[in-house]
Order: sequence, then C-alpha cells, then structure tokens
Amino acid sequence: QVQLVESGGGLVQPGGSLRLSCAASGSMFRSYTMGWHRQVPGKERESVAGIGSGGSTNYADSVKGRFTISRDNAKNTVSLQMNSLKPEDTAVYYCCVVVGAKVYWGQGTQVTVSS
Repeated sequence: QVQLVESGGGLVQPGGSLRLSCAASGSMFRSYTMGWHRQVPGKERESVAGIGSGGSTNYADSVKGRFTISRDNAKNTVSLQMNSLKPEDTAVYYCCVVVGAKVYWGQGTQVTVSS
C-alpha cells in the first residue's frame, strides 16, 4: 500500500515562493514516477510537474521557469519549489505516484496566492 502525505501549502502574496513536500511510504519509491497536480473548484485536475525514476522532469507550460520538482530517494520525498507565484496558481495541490497502471494520490494541500 502506497501512502502520500503533502505539506507546505499556505497563503502567499503574488511574486512570493512556497515549497511543497510529499512524503511517500514504500521501499520501492525510487523506482516510481512521481508528480504534482493541482485542481481548482469546477475544473479538472491538471498536471503541474513530473519526475521520473531517473530524474527526468517535465512541466506544464504555465509553470515552466517558475516551478522546480525534485526528489530525494533516500528520504522518500518529492518536492515542488514554486517561485514567482501568481494568483492563477491558487489551487489544491496533490502529490501522486505511478505504480504500474495505478496512480496513488495524497490528500492535497491548499495554495492560495493573494494580496
């Protein structure tokens, strides 16, 4: 059973920064693709960033150059550094892990960008 717990959300002013972290259970963590998605009420959940087992990364066009995803396999964590935040980044952010054909999700953490 894979369990994911996010932390680090909160309220930040436009232009500010936040760092989200996700702690994962499981001994095979290093073998899995990890990612961050976000969702606002009334809209579909969208992919923000992903990182493969080998460290390759991909980003949504809307966050390229502002967000950085990273992983620490020794600590079973994946992080999302978010800089130059905009009001449109406001959403619930979810950590996820892909295990074969199944995707596991964390409970989500709220990020609000507002002055």
